[in-house]
Amino acid sequence: MSEALVASQAPEAAASGASGARRFWQRLRTQRAALVAAAVVALLVLVALAAPLLTALEGQDPTTYHPGLVDSARGGVPIGSLGGISGDHWLGVEPQTGRDLFARLVYGARVSLGVALAATTVQVVLGVVVGVTAALGNRWVDQLLSRITDIIVAMPLIIMALALLAVVPSSFPRPVLVSLIIGFVAWGTIGKIARAATLSLKNLDYVAAARLSGWSTWRIARRELLPGLAAPVITYAALMVPANISIEASLSFLGVGVKPPTPSWGQMLTSANIWYQAAPQYLLLPAGALFVTVLALTVLGDGVRTALDPRSASRLRVGTGRRQEAKADAAAETAKASAAAETAQADTAPETADTTVAKEARS
Repeated sequence: MSEALVASQAPEAAASGASGARRFWQRLRTQRAALVAAAVVALLVLVALAAPLLTALEGQDPTTYHPGLVDSARGGVPIGSLGGISGDHWLGVEPQTGRDLFARLVYGARVSLGVALAATTVQVVLGVVVGVTAALGNRWVDQLLSRITDIIVAMPLIIMALALLAVVPSSFPRPVLVSLIIGFVAWGTIGKIARAATLSLKNLDYVAAARLSGWSTWRIARRELLPGLAAPVITYAALMVPANISIEASLSFLGVGVKPPTPSWGQMLTSANIWYQAAPQYLLLPAGALFVTVLALTVLGDGVRTALDPRSASRLRVGTGRRQEAKADAAAETAKASAAAETAQADTAPETADTTVAKEARS
Protein backbone atom coordinates (compact mmCIF):
# COMPACT_ATOMS: atom_id res chain seq x y z
CA MET A 1 0.00 0.00 0.00
CA SER A 2 2.84 2.38 0.85
CA GLU A 3 4.46 1.68 -2.54
CA ALA A 4 1.18 2.55 -4.22
CA LEU A 5 1.03 5.76 -2.18
CA VAL A 6 4.56 6.76 -3.21
CA ALA A 7 3.85 5.85 -6.84
CA SER A 8 0.63 7.85 -6.86
CA GLN A 9 2.42 10.87 -5.40
CA ALA A 10 5.21 10.85 -8.01
CA PRO A 11 3.17 12.43 -10.88
CA GLU A 12 1.73 14.96 -8.45
CA ALA A 13 5.23 15.85 -7.26
CA ALA A 14 6.44 16.25 -10.86
CA ALA A 15 3.45 18.45 -11.72
CA SER A 16 3.94 20.57 -8.59
CA GLY A 17 7.66 20.91 -9.42
CA ALA A 18 6.84 22.15 -12.92
CA SER A 19 4.24 24.59 -11.62
CA GLY A 20 6.67 25.71 -8.90
CA ALA A 21 9.34 26.48 -11.51
CA ARG A 22 6.75 28.43 -13.53
CA ARG A 23 5.71 30.45 -10.49
CA PHE A 24 9.37 31.12 -9.70
CA TRP A 25 10.01 32.61 -13.15
CA GLN A 26 6.81 34.64 -12.94
CA ARG A 27 7.84 36.11 -9.61
CA LEU A 28 11.39 36.77 -10.82
CA ARG A 29 10.13 38.58 -13.93
CA THR A 30 8.26 41.09 -11.76
CA GLN A 31 11.55 42.24 -10.19
CA ARG A 32 13.16 44.65 -12.63
CA ALA A 33 16.33 45.03 -10.57
CA ALA A 34 16.90 41.27 -10.57
CA LEU A 35 16.41 41.11 -14.36
CA VAL A 36 18.91 43.92 -14.92
CA ALA A 37 21.37 42.22 -12.57
CA ALA A 38 20.90 38.92 -14.42
CA ALA A 39 21.67 40.68 -17.71
CA VAL A 40 24.83 42.23 -16.22
CA VAL A 41 25.97 38.86 -14.84
CA ALA A 42 25.31 37.18 -18.20
CA LEU A 43 27.36 39.89 -19.94
CA LEU A 44 30.24 39.42 -17.50
CA VAL A 45 30.21 35.66 -17.99
CA LEU A 46 30.16 36.15 -21.76
CA VAL A 47 33.12 38.54 -21.56
CA ALA A 48 35.06 36.06 -19.41
CA LEU A 49 34.37 33.19 -21.81
CA ALA A 50 35.17 35.28 -24.87
CA ALA A 51 38.38 36.78 -23.42
CA PRO A 52 40.68 35.14 -26.05
CA LEU A 53 38.44 36.36 -28.87
CA LEU A 54 38.18 39.90 -27.49
CA THR A 55 41.92 40.24 -26.99
CA ALA A 56 42.51 38.82 -30.46
CA LEU A 57 40.24 41.51 -31.90
CA GLU A 58 42.29 44.11 -30.03
CA GLY A 59 45.52 42.44 -31.11
CA GLN A 60 46.98 42.20 -27.61
CA ASP A 61 47.50 39.66 -24.83
CA PRO A 62 47.68 40.01 -21.03
CA THR A 63 51.35 39.10 -20.53
CA THR A 64 53.35 40.91 -23.23
CA TYR A 65 55.45 43.85 -21.99
CA HIS A 66 55.54 47.13 -23.93
CA PRO A 67 58.38 49.16 -22.36
CA GLY A 68 58.17 51.73 -25.13
CA LEU A 69 54.70 52.79 -23.99
CA VAL A 70 55.79 53.94 -20.51
CA ASP A 71 57.95 56.89 -19.50
CA SER A 72 60.87 55.45 -17.54
CA ALA A 73 62.06 58.95 -16.61
CA ARG A 74 58.84 59.49 -14.67
CA GLY A 75 58.93 56.10 -12.96
CA GLY A 76 57.00 54.13 -15.57
CA VAL A 77 53.92 56.32 -16.08
CA PRO A 78 52.07 55.44 -19.32
CA ILE A 79 52.81 57.75 -22.22
CA GLY A 80 49.82 59.59 -23.66
CA SER A 81 46.47 60.78 -22.36
CA LEU A 82 44.19 58.68 -20.14
CA GLY A 83 46.85 56.10 -19.39
CA GLY A 84 47.88 55.46 -22.97
CA ILE A 85 44.47 54.76 -24.49
CA SER A 86 44.74 54.25 -28.23
CA GLY A 87 43.39 52.12 -31.06
CA ASP A 88 45.84 49.38 -30.13
CA HIS A 89 45.20 49.60 -26.38
CA TRP A 90 41.50 50.23 -25.73
CA LEU A 91 41.83 50.90 -21.99
CA GLY A 92 45.44 51.99 -21.86
CA VAL A 93 48.48 50.16 -20.53
CA GLU A 94 49.78 49.11 -17.15
CA PRO A 95 52.36 51.40 -15.45
CA GLN A 96 55.98 50.23 -15.46
CA THR A 97 55.32 47.13 -17.61
CA GLY A 98 53.16 48.50 -20.42
CA ARG A 99 50.93 45.41 -20.45
CA ASP A 100 47.52 45.92 -22.02
CA LEU A 101 44.88 46.77 -19.40
CA PHE A 102 41.90 45.57 -21.42
CA ALA A 103 43.43 42.14 -21.91
CA ARG A 104 44.32 41.82 -18.24
CA LEU A 105 40.85 42.99 -17.19
CA VAL A 106 38.92 40.47 -19.31
CA TYR A 107 41.26 37.62 -18.37
CA GLY A 108 40.98 38.70 -14.75
CA ALA A 109 37.20 38.23 -15.04
CA ARG A 110 37.88 34.59 -15.89
CA VAL A 111 39.88 34.10 -12.70
CA SER A 112 37.54 36.00 -10.36
CA LEU A 113 34.31 34.46 -11.66
CA GLY A 114 35.84 31.01 -12.11
CA VAL A 115 37.27 30.89 -8.58
CA ALA A 116 34.00 32.14 -7.06
CA LEU A 117 31.83 29.63 -8.94
CA ALA A 118 34.17 26.72 -8.24
CA ALA A 119 34.39 27.59 -4.54
CA THR A 120 30.61 27.90 -4.32
CA THR A 121 30.21 24.48 -5.94
CA VAL A 122 32.57 22.92 -3.39
CA GLN A 123 30.71 24.63 -0.54
CA VAL A 124 27.31 23.44 -1.77
CA VAL A 125 28.44 19.83 -2.30
CA LEU A 126 30.17 19.57 1.08
CA GLY A 127 27.45 21.40 2.97
CA VAL A 128 24.58 19.37 1.50
CA VAL A 129 26.38 16.03 1.99
CA VAL A 130 27.30 16.76 5.61
CA GLY A 131 23.94 18.34 6.45
CA VAL A 132 21.83 15.55 4.96
CA THR A 133 24.07 12.86 6.51
CA ALA A 134 23.79 14.48 9.94
CA ALA A 135 20.01 14.77 9.71
CA LEU A 136 19.49 11.18 8.52
CA GLY A 137 22.12 9.52 10.73
CA ASN A 138 21.79 8.33 14.29
CA ARG A 139 22.32 10.53 17.34
CA TRP A 140 26.10 10.00 17.47
CA VAL A 141 26.58 10.78 13.77
CA ASP A 142 24.42 13.89 14.10
CA GLN A 143 26.34 15.12 17.15
CA LEU A 144 29.74 14.50 15.54
CA LEU A 145 28.93 16.19 12.24
CA SER A 146 27.12 19.06 13.95
CA ARG A 147 30.15 19.80 16.14
CA ILE A 148 32.45 19.68 13.08
CA THR A 149 30.11 22.10 11.32
CA ASP A 150 30.17 24.44 14.31
CA ILE A 151 33.98 24.43 14.24
CA ILE A 152 34.01 25.22 10.51
CA VAL A 153 31.56 28.09 11.01
CA ALA A 154 33.65 29.54 13.84
CA MET A 155 36.90 29.46 11.85
CA PRO A 156 38.14 32.86 10.61
CA LEU A 157 38.10 32.33 6.85
CA ILE A 158 40.77 34.83 5.81
CA ILE A 159 43.25 33.70 8.48
CA MET A 160 42.77 30.02 7.67
CA ALA A 161 43.12 30.70 3.95
CA LEU A 162 46.29 32.73 4.53
CA ALA A 163 47.79 29.90 6.58
CA LEU A 164 46.92 27.19 4.06
CA LEU A 165 48.03 29.19 1.04
CA ALA A 166 51.38 29.91 2.71
CA VAL A 167 52.29 26.23 3.17
CA VAL A 168 51.16 24.84 -0.20
CA PRO A 169 53.94 24.65 -2.82
CA SER A 170 53.84 27.37 -5.45
CA SER A 171 53.84 24.75 -8.22
CA PHE A 172 50.19 23.91 -7.46
CA PRO A 173 47.80 25.85 -9.75
CA ARG A 174 46.87 28.90 -7.73
CA PRO A 175 43.28 29.48 -8.96
CA VAL A 176 42.42 25.84 -8.25
CA LEU A 177 44.05 26.04 -4.83
CA VAL A 178 42.18 29.24 -3.89
CA SER A 179 38.87 27.67 -4.98
CA LEU A 180 39.47 24.52 -2.93
CA ILE A 181 40.55 26.39 0.18
CA ILE A 182 37.57 28.76 0.13
CA GLY A 183 35.24 25.84 -0.49
CA PHE A 184 36.68 23.59 2.25
CA VAL A 185 36.86 26.35 4.86
CA ALA A 186 33.48 28.05 4.30
CA TRP A 187 30.87 25.30 3.84
CA GLY A 188 29.62 25.32 7.44
CA THR A 189 26.67 27.68 7.05
CA ILE A 190 25.15 25.84 4.12
CA GLY A 191 25.69 22.58 6.04
CA LYS A 192 23.55 23.95 8.87
CA ILE A 193 20.88 25.06 6.38
CA ALA A 194 20.81 21.62 4.72
CA ARG A 195 20.58 19.83 8.08
CA ALA A 196 17.70 22.01 9.33
CA ALA A 197 15.78 21.65 6.07
CA THR A 198 16.30 17.86 6.03
CA LEU A 199 15.06 17.52 9.62
CA SER A 200 11.84 19.30 8.67
CA LEU A 201 11.38 17.34 5.43
CA LYS A 202 11.99 13.83 6.74
CA ASN A 203 8.88 13.96 8.94
CA LEU A 204 6.51 14.61 6.03
CA ASP A 205 4.03 11.97 4.90
CA TYR A 206 5.56 11.15 1.52
CA VAL A 207 8.99 10.58 3.09
CA ALA A 208 7.44 8.32 5.73
CA ALA A 209 5.62 6.40 2.98
CA ALA A 210 8.88 5.92 1.08
CA ARG A 211 10.56 4.67 4.25
CA LEU A 212 7.72 2.18 4.93
CA SER A 213 7.95 0.89 1.38
CA GLY A 214 11.50 -0.29 2.05
CA TRP A 215 13.45 2.38 0.19
CA SER A 216 17.08 2.78 1.25
CA THR A 217 18.26 5.95 2.99
CA TRP A 218 20.28 6.98 -0.07
CA ARG A 219 17.26 6.54 -2.36
CA ILE A 220 15.03 8.54 -0.03
CA ALA A 221 17.62 11.32 0.16
CA ARG A 222 18.09 11.38 -3.62
CA ARG A 223 14.46 11.04 -4.69
CA GLU A 224 12.52 12.75 -1.90
CA LEU A 225 14.77 15.06 0.13
CA LEU A 226 17.15 16.67 -2.37
CA PRO A 227 14.34 18.24 -4.47
CA GLY A 228 12.99 19.82 -1.29
CA LEU A 229 16.44 21.21 -0.47
CA ALA A 230 16.77 22.93 -3.84
CA ALA A 231 15.09 26.21 -2.86
CA PRO A 232 17.10 27.04 0.31
CA VAL A 233 20.36 25.76 -1.16
CA ILE A 234 20.00 27.72 -4.42
CA THR A 235 19.02 30.82 -2.47
CA TYR A 236 22.10 30.72 -0.26
CA ALA A 237 24.42 29.69 -3.12
CA ALA A 238 23.33 32.73 -5.13
CA LEU A 239 24.39 34.94 -2.22
CA MET A 240 27.70 33.10 -1.69
CA VAL A 241 29.07 33.82 -5.18
CA PRO A 242 29.62 37.58 -4.64
CA ALA A 243 31.08 36.88 -1.18
CA ASN A 244 33.57 34.42 -2.73
CA ILE A 245 34.56 36.97 -5.37
CA SER A 246 35.37 39.43 -2.59
CA ILE A 247 37.36 36.77 -0.70
CA GLU A 248 39.43 35.91 -3.79
CA ALA A 249 40.10 39.59 -4.42
CA SER A 250 41.12 40.04 -0.78
CA LEU A 251 43.54 37.11 -0.89
CA SER A 252 45.07 38.34 -4.15
CA PHE A 253 45.29 41.85 -2.71
CA LEU A 254 47.20 40.44 0.29
CA GLY A 255 49.62 38.70 -2.08
CA VAL A 256 48.71 35.08 -1.31
CA GLY A 257 46.06 34.51 -3.95
CA VAL A 258 46.58 34.25 -7.69
CA LYS A 259 50.23 34.83 -8.58
CA PRO A 260 51.62 36.81 -11.53
CA PRO A 261 51.62 36.68 -14.49
CA THR A 262 48.06 35.27 -14.22
CA PRO A 263 45.82 38.36 -14.15
CA SER A 264 43.31 38.84 -11.35
CA TRP A 265 41.28 41.86 -10.29
CA GLY A 266 42.52 41.63 -6.72
CA GLN A 267 46.11 41.29 -7.92
CA MET A 268 45.67 44.34 -10.16
CA LEU A 269 44.43 46.32 -7.15
CA THR A 270 47.53 45.27 -5.21
CA SER A 271 49.81 46.65 -7.92
CA ALA A 272 47.71 49.79 -8.40
CA ASN A 273 47.70 51.04 -4.81
CA ILE A 274 50.71 53.29 -5.46
CA TRP A 275 49.52 54.54 -8.86
CA TYR A 276 46.16 56.09 -7.93
CA GLN A 277 47.48 59.61 -8.64
CA ALA A 278 49.77 59.07 -11.62
CA ALA A 279 47.58 56.46 -13.38
CA PRO A 280 44.11 56.43 -11.73
CA GLN A 281 42.55 54.20 -14.42
CA TYR A 282 44.85 51.37 -13.30
CA LEU A 283 43.05 51.41 -9.93
CA LEU A 284 39.56 52.40 -11.05
CA LEU A 285 39.11 49.74 -13.74
CA PRO A 286 39.55 46.60 -11.59
CA ALA A 287 37.83 48.26 -8.61
CA GLY A 288 34.86 49.23 -10.80
CA ALA A 289 34.69 45.73 -12.29
CA LEU A 290 34.66 44.19 -8.81
CA PHE A 291 32.00 46.62 -7.61
CA VAL A 292 29.68 46.02 -10.56
CA THR A 293 30.11 42.23 -10.38
CA VAL A 294 29.49 41.97 -6.64
CA LEU A 295 26.53 44.38 -6.80
CA ALA A 296 24.90 42.54 -9.71
CA LEU A 297 25.34 39.13 -8.10
CA THR A 298 24.00 40.43 -4.76
CA VAL A 299 20.89 41.92 -6.37
CA LEU A 300 20.34 38.75 -8.41
CA GLY A 301 20.76 36.59 -5.32
CA ASP A 302 18.23 38.70 -3.42
CA GLY A 303 15.80 38.41 -6.34
CA VAL A 304 16.18 34.63 -6.42
CA ARG A 305 15.61 34.47 -2.66
CA THR A 306 12.46 36.56 -2.90
CA ALA A 307 11.12 34.56 -5.88
CA LEU A 308 11.71 31.24 -4.14
CA ASP A 309 10.23 32.45 -0.84
CA PRO A 310 7.57 35.11 -1.59
CA ARG A 311 6.69 35.36 2.12
CA SER A 312 10.03 37.11 2.75
CA ALA A 313 10.11 40.67 1.48
CA SER A 314 13.03 41.80 -0.64
CA ARG A 315 15.79 43.61 1.19
CA LEU A 316 16.42 45.72 -1.95
CA ARG A 317 13.31 47.78 -2.68
CA VAL A 318 14.73 49.44 -5.80
CA GLY A 319 13.21 48.05 -8.97
CA THR A 320 11.04 45.40 -7.34
CA GLY A 321 7.79 46.51 -8.94
CA ARG A 322 6.34 48.85 -6.32
CA ARG A 323 3.33 49.73 -8.46
CA GLN A 324 2.58 46.08 -9.05
CA GLU A 325 2.97 45.37 -5.33
CA ALA A 326 0.65 48.28 -4.48
CA LYS A 327 -1.96 47.01 -6.95
CA ALA A 328 -1.68 43.50 -5.52
CA ASP A 329 -2.08 44.83 -1.97
CA ALA A 330 -5.12 46.91 -2.99
CA ALA A 331 -6.68 43.92 -4.74
CA ALA A 332 -6.07 41.78 -1.64
CA GLU A 333 -7.72 44.39 0.60
CA THR A 334 -10.71 44.64 -1.76
CA ALA A 335 -11.10 40.86 -1.84
CA LYS A 336 -10.89 40.73 1.95
CA ALA A 337 -13.53 43.43 2.34
CA SER A 338 -15.91 41.74 -0.12
CA ALA A 339 -15.46 38.40 1.65
CA ALA A 340 -16.26 40.02 4.99
CA ALA A 341 -19.37 41.64 3.52
CA GLU A 342 -20.55 38.32 2.08
CA THR A 343 -20.00 36.63 5.44
CA ALA A 344 -21.97 39.33 7.25
CA GLN A 345 -24.80 39.06 4.72
CA ALA A 346 -24.93 35.28 5.12
CA ASP A 347 -25.06 35.64 8.88
CA THR A 348 -27.97 38.11 8.79
CA ALA A 349 -30.03 36.18 6.20
CA PRO A 350 -31.38 33.51 8.62
CA GLU A 351 -32.30 36.18 11.14
CA THR A 352 -34.35 38.02 8.52
CA ALA A 353 -36.19 34.85 7.55
CA ASP A 354 -36.98 34.06 11.20
CA THR A 355 -38.29 37.59 11.72
CA THR A 356 -40.63 37.29 8.71
CA VAL A 357 -42.02 33.98 9.98
CA ALA A 358 -42.64 35.48 13.42
CA LYS A 359 -44.54 38.44 11.94
CA GLU A 360 -46.75 36.12 9.90
CA ALA A 361 -47.51 34.03 12.99
CA ARG A 362 -48.57 37.12 14.95
CA SER A 363 -50.92 38.29 12.19
